[in-house]
Amino acid sequence: MPPALAEIVKIITVAVRETSPYILAGYALLALYLFVQVFYIFIYIVAPTPREILRSETTYKHIEDNGSVSYAKPLPYWKSTFDQHKKSIREKGDLTDHNIGIEDAEVFMSLVVPAFNEENRLGIMMREAVEYLQKEYGVPVSEATANGSVRCRQKNTGKHLNGHTSSGNAGGIAEPIGWEVLIISDGSKDKTVDTALEFARSLGTESTGLIRVASLVENRGKGGAVTHGMRHVRGKYAVFADADGASRFEDLGKLVREIKKIEDQDGRGVAVGSRAHLVGSEEVVKRSFVRNLLMHSFHLLLWILTPPATAAIRDTQCGFKLFSRSALPYIIPYMHSESWIFDVEMLMLAEAASIPVAEVPIGWHEVQGSKLNVLWDSLGMAWGLFILRAAWATGIYRRT
Repeated sequence: MPPALAEIVKIITVAVRETSPYILAGYALLALYLFVQVFYIFIYIVAPTPREILRSETTYKHIEDNGSVSYAKPLPYWKSTFDQHKKSIREKGDLTDHNIGIEDAEVFMSLVVPAFNEENRLGIMMREAVEYLQKEYGVPVSEATANGSVRCRQKNTGKHLNGHTSSGNAGGIAEPIGWEVLIISDGSKDKTVDTALEFARSLGTESTGLIRVASLVENRGKGGAVTHGMRHVRGKYAVFADADGASRFEDLGKLVREIKKIEDQDGRGVAVGSRAHLVGSEEVVKRSFVRNLLMHSFHLLLWILTPPATAAIRDTQCGFKLFSRSALPYIIPYMHSESWIFDVEMLMLAEAASIPVAEVPIGWHEVQGSKLNVLWDSLGMAWGLFILRAAWATGIYRRT
């Protein structure tokens, strides 16, 4: 050790020995306090805050019966009704969340598709999705209207399709049928919007009004696009799926069956599509060593940083998740992350609200043209996870 450094160490050692333990403890507490304050300020500065939603982003277009593109129409927004009902409940002195209803669903299934420059892949994915939706939840032409709304197949029963009574409507609600697709063009610079509308036109008058296309002026990120779409769904259930078609869409039936098994008394539930069962498959094993290393490292980080129920999910990042309509008000309004890590925030919010979550194995395959940079986006997700967890832990993000 250099003499000068040794002399400094000696002076500090003597000073510490001659200082009262109480004074040292005071210094330690002061240092800890300053560290906490600096850490809070740092997280406050770097924690992402979603930008304001522009008026034009709350509208959609679809194909009219005559084949023309409609004018921009306002998207429905379930949160307005939910907030009004919540306010009236609170004014009556009820501070629980169990009596807060959400406006009735107009269709059974809503599909949200985030799309950023997806003109080449969107059509393939949509063909598979619409074929399944029409087969499982299709509505006869006579029951569909030009704007995509549907009549109800049954009279008022007082129960949801899954058997739960409606808390938002004392007289009960009719069972919803039908489906809709809400494509969110996330600031696309290519012909994503044109591709989506042209696909809708190709379906003929039976289903054109069921496909709605909304455009974000600037790119928000996949999480921002999904969250935006979920704000405006009309379905009793809402699923989001990636535009690349990597997930086998017919496995949506598995998610629906599992979510019905776990829904709580308020009809809340989340079903997460999972590729965890494919970890030992040839398709995953043949990936590069670096990619598999990053995958396992991220899972370890999730286990360390997230709360127990979220940490128990073996595949948080699969782009195929189903939400019951009743679960949306406890998750979507509190979303902050708009990047790749948004899935984790959704699951954390579900856990915080005691919403049951089921992990369901699905079919999946690699698709060419991925926009994910394995190395940099993995590092970005790790950083995003740390900031996300810290922002919620320090109270910078709140459920208010």
